[in-house]
Amino acid sequence: MPTSRRTLLKTSAAAAAAFTFDWTRAQAQAETVRIGLIYDLTGPFAAGGSVASSIGAQIAIDLVNEKGGIGGKYKVVPVAADSQSKPDVAINEANRLIDQEKIDIINGVYASSHAVPLSAKVEQQKKILWITTAVSTAVFKDKNLQYVFRAQIHSDQYGQAFASFISEHAKAKLGMEPKDVKVALIHEDGPYGVGVAVADEAYAKEAGLQVVLKEGYSASAPDLSVLVTKIKRARADVISHAGYNPDITLFLRQARENGLKFKMLFGAGAGYSQLDKLRATFGADIDNFCNIDPVPAQLLDPSKLAPGIGDLTKVMVARYKEKTSATDIPPHCSMGFNQTWILLNNVLPVAKEKYGGFDPEAVRKAALDVDIPPGGTIQGYGVKFYRPGTPLSGQNERSTPVVMQNAGEHISVVWPTNIRTRDPVFPLPKSSVYAA
Repeated sequence: MPTSRRTLLKTSAAAAAAFTFDWTRAQAQAETVRIGLIYDLTGPFAAGGSVASSIGAQIAIDLVNEKGGIGGKYKVVPVAADSQSKPDVAINEANRLIDQEKIDIINGVYASSHAVPLSAKVEQQKKILWITTAVSTAVFKDKNLQYVFRAQIHSDQYGQAFASFISEHAKAKLGMEPKDVKVALIHEDGPYGVGVAVADEAYAKEAGLQVVLKEGYSASAPDLSVLVTKIKRARADVISHAGYNPDITLFLRQARENGLKFKMLFGAGAGYSQLDKLRATFGADIDNFCNIDPVPAQLLDPSKLAPGIGDLTKVMVARYKEKTSATDIPPHCSMGFNQTWILLNNVLPVAKEKYGGFDPEAVRKAALDVDIPPGGTIQGYGVKFYRPGTPLSGQNERSTPVVMQNAGEHISVVWPTNIRTRDPVFPLPKSSVYAA
């Protein structure tokens, strides 16, 4: 039966409408950039800083989108994944983002125990992994990664800061030569804790400090009293502790119950950067503990940073308080925000304008072009990535941590000396329940 003219017109109109709809939808999709966000939103790592980091990342995305998107043109569409504080879930979620969601860029990763396998997985598939938070040097060391980048500090730098602080202050503050200071290094036994402890040991020995104990434990251990006893027997003056959240709480509680005394405790970020949670449990007991981590942006003097950086920090802090009602803004918020901001403002616009798109190859080339001088980010450090073929390919060579000290609800930077905001209290004052 011949097709009537009316039927033909109807069919043509429907086809035209469908084409217009498809073209409009395709255009809308073309004007967005989908980025995977993978964090531990549940499980023990969530309270250790992962949720705070994810909020920081989302604030950066919100601010960019409010200004029209990347380069003022391309809105960012985050696709969230909860790695649930489990490495196998992290890998499965990364697979989902890449295979099902067709994501080319994954941003986030809190735990080093996730970052090590994820970096290998994403590298193999030649997608971009932009690490905001995990610190283990082992993620990059001698791997020659091409598609994995981290502007964040690495765990070797915790050891450098720890040993430098003690050796610089031992004589004046403790009345001891560095060689007489006894240090105990305790750590959860994943890549994060092991990486920090290995660096602590190497740099402590280089500085001439006495390492009297180095011991790992499972972050899910139900009892750490044996560890406390070993520290007591070693008569350590200073403790370095790389832990998450429940394990820190357990250690400090059992240390107090068993009468452990020391001159100073140094945390290595993670759970020690979640001061509001520690203070809710221990109150003034944690006063004057030191913590090594990338600096919370709000502690820096904005006059020493690039123009506009101080204002950006104020907005981040205000947004975080709005979202969480928090009084303490943890370093992890700054980490999530800072690294995501660098990706969205210093990498992706260049990928599009100079290298033609947001595909992994364009993003990789744009990342290697990044050259931010010191003072150019909200955390104070600059950004330039080690080149392919070097031992830490993909790691930021300009990242730096600080030593912070808390007194009440006030946190101060006490090292490096040139940017400190207060002279350190060292050793712990006699009023401390842990004071030797």
